Amino acid sequence: MAAGVNRKISAASARTHTRRAKQNASFKLPSGICTKILLVLFAGILAWAYQAIQPPIPKTCGSPDGPPVTASRIKLKDGRYLAYKEHGVPRDAAKYKIVYVHGFDSCRHDAVVANTLSPEIVEALGVYIVSFDRPGYGESDPNPKRTVQSLPLDIEELADLLGLGSKFYVIGFSMGGQVIWSCLKYIPHRLAGAALLAPVVNYWWPGFPTNLVTEAYQQQLPQDQWAVRVSHYAPWLTYWWNTQKWFPSSSVVAHSTDILNSEDKKLLPEIVSTRNYTAVVRQQGEYESLHRDMMIGFGTWEFSPMDLDNPFPNNEGSVHMWHGDEDKIVPVILQRYIAQQLPWIHYHELPGAGHMFPHAPGMSDTVVKVLVGE
Repeated sequence: MAAGVNRKISAASARTHTRRAKQNASFKLPSGICTKILLVLFAGILAWAYQAIQPPIPKTCGSPDGPPVTASRIKLKDGRYLAYKEHGVPRDAAKYKIVYVHGFDSCRHDAVVANTLSPEIVEALGVYIVSFDRPGYGESDPNPKRTVQSLPLDIEELADLLGLGSKFYVIGFSMGGQVIWSCLKYIPHRLAGAALLAPVVNYWWPGFPTNLVTEAYQQQLPQDQWAVRVSHYAPWLTYWWNTQKWFPSSSVVAHSTDILNSEDKKLLPEIVSTRNYTAVVRQQGEYESLHRDMMIGFGTWEFSPMDLDNPFPNNEGSVHMWHGDEDKIVPVILQRYIAQQLPWIHYHELPGAGHMFPHAPGMSDTVVKVLVGE
């Protein structure tokens, strides 16, 4: 009797299984429809990814939806406007005329040498300094076609339109210091002298020993290693990488204090207290300012600074590089190597100093006096 019951149960289970199988089969989608769904999903993911990596259109100053124009500006040959700010004695009365190039995430107001130069030095030497917003920063029009060469040509045009004469001095800090290498390459005939203050180094410049680059690169925070790596190898991803929230992006963009040494941190309160214009820096958008800086600065260059010739073979001018030996943003070991390869560079290494040393009391006076030979 138990066996009969078991057979009935087994038969009932079999019928139930068959019925469920038929029901499941009735809900099975044809293979063609599945393929179409997968294609639609794939297309949707591609569309999302494309939108995610596309930077927004910059809000150009003076445009209907852009910030207002408040600065003095000159119009370049290609139609772009460059905003500038003048410091020191009147330009017509100046003995020494200097173009100052600001750093990363900064603007014309961040002319540290001009802002901290003592009035006594300004008057005694007759110093005139013009700082300007690099393309995409502050109130200078973005330059989507910007290259390593284009900014020195902008500087030359700025100098000509302001009547600075056949020769002028240039000073650049951090990313602005890196621009001075381009000036020495493309407009050396216009320079009376040059000063590079903690200039940013491109890890992919030809001429660096591999072991030295590796050592310097690994001194950076992992997130900064990735930020410059993306800028170099996948510049089209730079905007997305620095705006996504999944992984830590550039600590420099985030203004992290982890990249400052003890001396930098002592200078920080004074720096922050005078920067009441921070909203102006990125007001046209981060892509044509910060991200373009990274793509150019860490991209593939047409030359290496280590291949440059002495722009002043007859000692009619001089080039000076200043760097702190505890700089946590730009490793000093690479600056030392550059200085060794270019014996005509006057290299000044500052013990205990970090990246922000130009803000230290008296530093600007020293830099200007050394540069102009006074």
